[in-house]
Amino acid sequence: MNTLRQAVQDYLELRRSLGFKLKVAGRMLPDFVAFMERHRASYITQALALDWARQPSNVHPAYWAQRLSFVRAFARYRSAVDPRTEIPGQGLLPFQPKRARPYLYSTAEICALLRAALEMPYRNEREALLPSTYHCLFGLLSVSGMRPGEARNLELQDVDLTAGILTIRGAKLGKTRLIPLHASTCKVLADYIERREHHWAGRPVSPYLFVSSWGNRLDNSRIYRAFNELSRQIGLRGTSDSHGPRLHDMRHLFATNTLVRWYQSGQDPERRLPILSAYLGHVHVEDTQWYLSGSPELMREAMRRLEQRWGKRQ
Repeated sequence: MNTLRQAVQDYLELRRSLGFKLKVAGRMLPDFVAFMERHRASYITQALALDWARQPSNVHPAYWAQRLSFVRAFARYRSAVDPRTEIPGQGLLPFQPKRARPYLYSTAEICALLRAALEMPYRNEREALLPSTYHCLFGLLSVSGMRPGEARNLELQDVDLTAGILTIRGAKLGKTRLIPLHASTCKVLADYIERREHHWAGRPVSPYLFVSSWGNRLDNSRIYRAFNELSRQIGLRGTSDSHGPRLHDMRHLFATNTLVRWYQSGQDPERRLPILSAYLGHVHVEDTQWYLSGSPELMREAMRRLEQRWGKRQ
């Protein structure tokens, strides 16, 4: 019978071969195995799993629940070859996750953000393309429903302006999907790509669509820093606010606006919801339904549809 350390490696390799990235679990589970080795335990017990999960004492309970969930999944796998394995119960360390309340941008706010991006100051010629880069990146997020990380990972080969399609590669669970683009979006992308080619003519640059002043893929921290600075500049955040509207909220806005348009055009949103779910790259329709909460305009359209239905029955 192989050791827990070897079993963890086999488990991670198997899950990753199925498309799971397991970045956090890949760090946590070897640490759990080291904990088991220090306790000279050759098989998983619920008591030891709980002890390990609650080792950090000054953290949020959600972190304990997450740690235990990694062990629980691994224990299910391990129990197939070692019947002594105890799978931690689902009711242990319960925690109800709270999703961040989405911010619904207005059209005026999106336009103000994009104008501010184009007017960003830059220090030297190497940075001259950055205003256009952030303008195009933030604009694309506002009209495509993409995750910020998906936009950051786009390469030039993923942009087909003739067909008007973006190819999203390596999204959640390693999936690939296609995103159709409006003609106006293609025009902005074409203008940015032309500027990009002119700016980097004769100099080495990575194949990523959105690049830094050094020609490599834009860094996540720089993207969020630029967004936060622009948000404060146009009044979306106070100068000392540590929280506020997020880039990811543009994805929520896209989903909400799509459903509102379906209502207004007389289509059946419930029937078309799986289409939106596939477009957003969700595995479960329930994940998409959460994006559609908290929109007054959406609630008005739903109530209007309901009133019309009841009116016909009277």
